[in-house]
Amino acid sequence: MEKSIIDKLFYVFFLFFFIFTVSWFKKNNIMTLIKSISGIRGTIGSYPGEGLTPPDIVRFVSAFSTQILSSGNTKNPTVIVGRDARISGSMVSNLVCGTLMGMGINVTDLGMASTPTVEMAVIGESAAGGIVITASHNPEQWNALKLLNSKGEFISSAEGKALLETADKGKFRYAGIAKLGKYKYDNTYNKKHIEAILNLPLVNTKAIRKAGFRIAVDCVNSVGGLIIPELLEELGVAEVIRLYCNPTGRFPHNPEPLPEHLSKLSDTVIKENADLGFAVDPDVDRLAIINEDGTMFGEEYTLVAVADYVLKHKKGNTVSNLSSTQALKDITLKHGGVHTASAVGEVNVVKTMKETGSVIGGEGNGGVIYPELHYGRDALVGIALFLSHLAKSGKTSSGLRSSYPDYYISKNKIKLSSDIEIEQLFGGLKQEYSGFPINETDGIRIEFDNGWVHLRTSNTEPVIRIYSESNNKEAAEDIARLMITRINKLTKQ
Repeated sequence: MEKSIIDKLFYVFFLFFFIFTVSWFKKNNIMTLIKSISGIRGTIGSYPGEGLTPPDIVRFVSAFSTQILSSGNTKNPTVIVGRDARISGSMVSNLVCGTLMGMGINVTDLGMASTPTVEMAVIGESAAGGIVITASHNPEQWNALKLLNSKGEFISSAEGKALLETADKGKFRYAGIAKLGKYKYDNTYNKKHIEAILNLPLVNTKAIRKAGFRIAVDCVNSVGGLIIPELLEELGVAEVIRLYCNPTGRFPHNPEPLPEHLSKLSDTVIKENADLGFAVDPDVDRLAIINEDGTMFGEEYTLVAVADYVLKHKKGNTVSNLSSTQALKDITLKHGGVHTASAVGEVNVVKTMKETGSVIGGEGNGGVIYPELHYGRDALVGIALFLSHLAKSGKTSSGLRSSYPDYYISKNKIKLSSDIEIEQLFGGLKQEYSGFPINETDGIRIEFDNGWVHLRTSNTEPVIRIYSESNNKEAAEDIARLMITRINKLTKQ
């Protein structure tokens, strides 16, 4: 009798545990399909509409193809396709290429290639667009479709919105046998990308070679391992110490290049007595730098250092997003330029760069955009320009970092209930802090005497992201705590 009761209790416990586990997985986007104007991303598997499944891939590529064919800008259009090293990449690529061909669009497949390499190939091939198969810094169970226009840039928000509407309707016209697209494989663009970087006037291979740098690199077992060591050797680096450069798609650690994920690289730099270390995300559009003493150069300061070097040789303006460090503005003003803050997102940074004629720009996550090469975040050109700067400065990496103003960014978020009116909330904050400079380009950014705070809603979850910065950690966190308190009071959460 007692055993029967225990068995039943165990069964009930197991049932509740199972329900809780499934709910947790769904809550934490373990099985997810996220459709947004910036692309389609999700976890591999599950049912259509619940993950990035074959039917979902075909549907969204068909919608993208429909947009290209209806634009009327080209006959016999070609789309460039490339992917990172994710385990699901080959499967997704086959579906993407087959769907494009089925829609009557020619395909040039680069195979494994970085996001900036695909962007450059779109320009080089005068293609109608591009699809990069990568979930960027997301874990290996994720994949995504990044969509590029004929300029090799991410499609606009208007184009993204129209694409989602087309996909929802699901009315696609596929090509007949005589008009099927043709397939071509082209693995030459890694070399073309490197050659284009080497030919940039500000890339100083002579100074880099003379410096005799020993550099450790962490390419997280993705496509960076195919191109970054080769780039470094071509730049004249004396020795490249490879860490996770085998493109298996088996990420050895969380692939987002943040300090807490780069302890192995830091240890390697110290152990090998290297001059510095470079880390990239799986699609090589973000660059993190490790100093010779194993400390972080700072993801916000990748762009600051590169911009400093560019502005020393070419007068002009800069752009970064509203959540990026004040240090870039300081450096820009020092060189006589104008800094503009754009809405968050690469497409918004690029748009503002074009409007302001900026010579360098990017985002505070280690994303460098150098228009003389192309309008896209590119860790490869970031590496080349940073090494040129470091070699000419004669300083160590930590010495170069110490030459820039110190700021600290605190990154937080607060969950919101579904009944909260965001416009009303931001309106209340705007009224409460009306005596301070306020920017409403993207959410609301408030400038205080000792720093700033940027609040914006997330595109993927019901939260407000709160980024605050000051010249010391305590002040930045105080600003964040103040905002969280004010939001809770205004929403009575």
